[in-house]
Amino acid sequence: MTATTSTPPKRRILADLTPLRSSADYRRLWLGNTVSWMGQAMTALAVSLQVYEITRSSFSVGLVGLFSLVPLVAFGLYGGAIADTVDRRKLGLYSALGAAVLSVALAGAAFAGYHRVWFLYAVVGLQAVCFALNSPARSAMIPRLLPPEQLPAANALQSLTTTSGMMIGPMLGGFIVGLWGYQAAYLIDAVAFSAALYAMWRLPAMRPDRSEGSEGSDGKRGRASVVDGLRFLATRPNIRMTFFSDMCAMVLAQPRALFPAIAGLWYGGDAKTVGLLVAAPAVGALLGGLFSGWLGRIRRHGLAILLSVAAWGAAVAVFGLTRNLWLGLLFLALAGCADTISMVFRTTMLQAATPDDLRGRLQGVFIVVVAGGPRLGDFLAGTAADLTSPAVAVTGGGLACVAALALLAAVWRGFARYDARTPEA
Repeated sequence: MTATTSTPPKRRILADLTPLRSSADYRRLWLGNTVSWMGQAMTALAVSLQVYEITRSSFSVGLVGLFSLVPLVAFGLYGGAIADTVDRRKLGLYSALGAAVLSVALAGAAFAGYHRVWFLYAVVGLQAVCFALNSPARSAMIPRLLPPEQLPAANALQSLTTTSGMMIGPMLGGFIVGLWGYQAAYLIDAVAFSAALYAMWRLPAMRPDRSEGSEGSDGKRGRASVVDGLRFLATRPNIRMTFFSDMCAMVLAQPRALFPAIAGLWYGGDAKTVGLLVAAPAVGALLGGLFSGWLGRIRRHGLAILLSVAAWGAAVAVFGLTRNLWLGLLFLALAGCADTISMVFRTTMLQAATPDDLRGRLQGVFIVVVAGGPRLGDFLAGTAADLTSPAVAVTGGGLACVAALALLAAVWRGFARYDARTPEA
């Protein structure tokens, strides 16, 4: 939304709610996604708690993430190709229904006293498949529901959904499991999906727009190929840079795997200190979303991405030099805020500069990067810390992020000149 002299001061600072007011379809979709996201975060915690109760093994709990990650990456690209072939409304509806049924299955097993780890792993894997099918379809719908100038505001609202869900969902999950057991948490999650299902059901048909006459690699219209999506990406430097810049941050400067060691070595803390370190980036991300009203006036999205990712790397590097807990938490919060700003513009560029009949496949690539990048970053940070020290791993990773980003910006100079008024992939 373009700022004018009549814009109230609060709307220049706080999150822009124009997309929620202007489109009833988008409003229902956002509300449904927000409710279901909290339910999914609640179920994720409940599954981890139940696995630990059954096995008393942290390794077994760690496998929950692996059983989720593998199908998410494997089906991410495939889900995007499906979203570029079929009615996205139906794909979103059926995949959300599948996730709801899986939550009902978890609740039924808990009510029946069926406590088997393999069953929990299988359900988690199937939930990841549903998410890999649902997310590209849902994300590709947004540019069809809103005008281009409202996309930054919509993506900032999406960041609020993600961050608040990750903060509130686990807290609710722990509270509900403690009061009424696992079955209650799973059942509430299943009910929460009704909001997303209703939102999808009310949408109009959302078949991919093939008005430009695009064809698949096999020369047949109406069939979407993952290869075609990757070929498109290979010829579009601006879109590639959105992925490369995110990988600089998430792979090279991802300190979260070191938080347990850092809590004790740097601050003499315990599990509560680890919790503060984990929460700080999320708090910063939430504040970045709440005070995102000014983002809609930024037109140089490429430059904004470069600056925000550089700010992430710099904040992480300075965090590695701090030995005061509250100062460290401040820089982690600043990093989280910078990540939200980067996410808003990266997603907006992906939506605006990609043809409609390729948006699903590019969103699939986005899922793979977002899901796989931080996990690779955890591995890299842990390895670097073992070979050197946590301080070297954290500060060195932050500096490496800034250096790699500067190199990329020097190679693809057109990225910094990207203008949202004339989006070019």
